[in-house]
Amino acid sequence: MAATSRFLLLLSAAVVALTTGPPAATAADAGYTTFKLYFHDIVGGTSPTAIRIAQAPSSNSSSTFFGAVVAIDDPLTTGPTRASGTEVGRAQGTYTFADQKTFGLLMVMNFVFTAGEHNGSSLSIMGRNEVLSDIREMSIVGGSGKFRMARGYVQAHTIDSGATSGETVVQYTVNVKA
Repeated sequence: MAATSRFLLLLSAAVVALTTGPPAATAADAGYTTFKLYFHDIVGGTSPTAIRIAQAPSSNSSSTFFGAVVAIDDPLTTGPTRASGTEVGRAQGTYTFADQKTFGLLMVMNFVFTAGEHNGSSLSIMGRNEVLSDIREMSIVGGSGKFRMARGYVQAHTIDSGATSGETVVQYTVNVKA
């Protein structure tokens, strides 16, 4: 009887250990380099950096602009306003309104670094961006220069929706291993 009780106790301890796992590691603990950038998506004014290049016939009548494709060449800065931060690169690529029910974008872009410590390097980012969510995560699928063979993820958080200014500002926290 004592052996059975001890066996059941050890078995239950093993099950708890397997199901709870080790404590969650932070990005820094996992060997990631982490830094923040600010993405400025300018759709209005005399010098837009985001331009709709294609759409389905029904895109304008869709509540989510489903089927629209936008080309971007957006500034990346070190601060949340272009005046308060230094431009360190550009976000270049496209986003597609890919969800019929909510504002869900397919992001396919490169962060191309033109100044600062990552100058001459780039990161390739791809993934779903459900813009009404507070934090969105997308994959880093590659890179060049300092970031050759990079992997990791970015987390996007909207600072300003651009509803009145025409300039959406998104904070990107980059977590990358190269």
